[in-house]
Amino acid sequence: METSQLKRIIEAALLASAHPLSLPQISGLFDEFSMPSHDDLAKAVEELQADAAERGIELVEVASGFRYQVRQDVHPFVSRLWAERQTRYSRALLETLSLIAYRQPITRGEIEQIRGVAVSTNIVKTLEEREWIRVVGYRDVPGKPELFGTTKIFLDYFNLKSLDELPPLAEIHEVEDFDIQMTLAPIATDGDDADEPAAAVASNDPDADPAANAIDESAVDDPDDSPQIREASTADASTPEQMT
Repeated sequence: METSQLKRIIEAALLASAHPLSLPQISGLFDEFSMPSHDDLAKAVEELQADAAERGIELVEVASGFRYQVRQDVHPFVSRLWAERQTRYSRALLETLSLIAYRQPITRGEIEQIRGVAVSTNIVKTLEEREWIRVVGYRDVPGKPELFGTTKIFLDYFNLKSLDELPPLAEIHEVEDFDIQMTLAPIATDGDDADEPAAAVASNDPDADPAANAIDESAVDDPDDSPQIREASTADASTPEQMT
């Protein structure tokens, strides 16, 4: 199969899919007689990425595979397609997610010990419902507490290929302005969560506030005294909006 035709098929599949596609998944689009080699698929994807260099969308690789998404510089204009109010997450939720991301596997009790306050059941439920975290095992101590870890959906949502791409704690500690809003960008897939942004995860330094480096302290307080963080894109954001 010619490269031009292969590129058209891959591009159409990525735009039609509601989720990222890996090379093996793309390969599954073809029968045994027309199936391209892995190298041919990889070359076609590279060319598609180059083709999009000057366009309003880009082809990126995340944990689950490849996807097209809106470039950050045009995101402010495209975001007006979704008029619904953006989701707001409490500081407590963001701190909990940060600790799980950086210290996984970790138990709820260990999170509470680091934060110094109890972890709300609603926070754990929200993170599990969004499929950002999951139970990965049980600590071999009395009571067998659950161990939490992040998921591929978490990585996809935050535009990461692996946990290795999380900002190193040493770099986060060097940030002079701790009142930085978390970098968030909506994912536009099937509509239900089209206006809900994704975030860069905060630090969980045990000697400091786990989310201090990524939270706007001026945000309004919610009823349980946890500041609400309005998700917004920053000037140096690198998490564009997914496009299908």
